[in-house]
Amino acid sequence: MIPSLRQPFNRAWTPAGYQRFLALIAERSGVATQFRHSETPCFLPAPLIDKMVRYGREMVEQLLADEAYRRDSEAAIPERYRVPHEAAVPLFVQADFGLDANLEPKLVEIQGFPSLYAYQPVMAECYRDAYGLSADLAAQPGGLNVREYYDLLRRAIVGEHDPANVILLEIDPTRQKTLCDFLVTERTLGVRAVDVRALRQRGNRLWYERDGRLTPVERIYNRAIVDELERRAVELPFDFRDDLQVEWAGHPNWFFRLSKFSLPYLRHPAVPRAQFLNRVGRVEDPARYVLKPLYSFAGLGVIVGPTAEDIAAVPDAERSQYLLQERVDFAPVLETPAGTNKIEVRIMYIWLDEMRAVNTIVRMGRGAQMGVDHNKNLEWVGASAGFIAS
Repeated sequence: MIPSLRQPFNRAWTPAGYQRFLALIAERSGVATQFRHSETPCFLPAPLIDKMVRYGREMVEQLLADEAYRRDSEAAIPERYRVPHEAAVPLFVQADFGLDANLEPKLVEIQGFPSLYAYQPVMAECYRDAYGLSADLAAQPGGLNVREYYDLLRRAIVGEHDPANVILLEIDPTRQKTLCDFLVTERTLGVRAVDVRALRQRGNRLWYERDGRLTPVERIYNRAIVDELERRAVELPFDFRDDLQVEWAGHPNWFFRLSKFSLPYLRHPAVPRAQFLNRVGRVEDPARYVLKPLYSFAGLGVIVGPTAEDIAAVPDAERSQYLLQERVDFAPVLETPAGTNKIEVRIMYIWLDEMRAVNTIVRMGRGAQMGVDHNKNLEWVGASAGFIAS
């Protein structure tokens, strides 16, 4: 990507520079890296990012205008996680794209759930400072600078509240790989990560202990993944269905509504066709597809190029909770000293007055998927930041 930037970077790269980058990450986030960071950032052409930004917006607009999707996605919310007072639109939207053989963006996944919003600018600036990258390279799309970015994030997460009355809700936050993001969220916004099991309910109010004092919760930035709640059989001190006196910074219902569940409803040139497994008949050449559980996290349970036996092994009662999607072989596009990487670019939106693209996350790999398990013992792969150049 952008040879005039890539080739000089590769020639100038040193192991000492990478160690300096990792040290800056630990210093500025407050914790050593919990997941693999690539040795390199990604230099992305502005027209490509603009196209991805537009595609993500078109997809969400299409879904919200589709009455069948709105009806079916509402019905898909599990009853025990159906939260009252749903927001009309998702506050956070993320659209993941790979590049096909023609270097055209193809959607991997779309979700109405937040990820590393606070951390990603820190990672980008660590790359910039460790490697002496030009200040002219933009780390956020749309001309946003870092101060404006955090102002938008503050409006989205904190709103009009005292940060002491806003919490980031997680399961065992200090043990999550994304602890770096939680620490930056607290440092920049004053919002602390709270274990979901540490909340207390009194009437229709939630409380948590802050500096030895019981403090009311007025707004929740929800980062607790339902899949993890279920897998770990977490005992909740409140019921999501209760009419609680609390606002949601990212209403939980959108975790289900804007997700892999959305893919069969999308008709867009950037979306590989997908269908719910319970609506699929005999599958010719299953290796041309990807089998995906609807609500798994971090690629759990995804099979690229499944066999007929893999598909048949899904129990009848669970087939409505799986997708079969056309497989796109993403092109290796990023040259590194260790080989040519595939990349996945996440366009991150915040929807306040409008659905605005505010940042990117890049993942690099040379395996069948971008996840750690598919790139074990490899270098120049992992999480990264995108720098946008004209």
